[in-house]
Amino acid sequence: QVQLVESGGGLVQAGGSLRLSCAASGRTFSSYAMGWFRQAPGKEREFVAAINWSGSTTYYADSVKGRFTISRDNAKSTVYLQMNSLKPEDTAVYYCATKSRWYSGVLDKDKMDYWGKGTLVTVSS
Repeated sequence: QVQLVESGGGLVQAGGSLRLSCAASGRTFSSYAMGWFRQAPGKEREFVAAINWSGSTTYYADSVKGRFTISRDNAKSTVYLQMNSLKPEDTAVYYCATKSRWYSGVLDKDKMDYWGKGTLVTVSS
């Protein structure tokens, strides 16, 4: 079992920045890949970013590439999502999730192992 707790969401103006954190407990954190997803009101949950177990490989959705950065600190069992140049369309609940095996590419939300409860990010125009 893995427990995930997201934090760092809030209200920010367009062009601003936020850093989300996802703290994990349970299984050995460094044994699995991590992903960030988001779900806007009335829309499906979508992939945002992924990082492999060591942090050496990352992958981003086209909509956030160049603006968001995913990273992890295995010593702290935490994964981060640095979000810069935020846009109103980034408004969503952001979730972190685990994946036991991942090498590259978009993560499938239906194949993730564990999920956090999410943190709300609101970007005002």
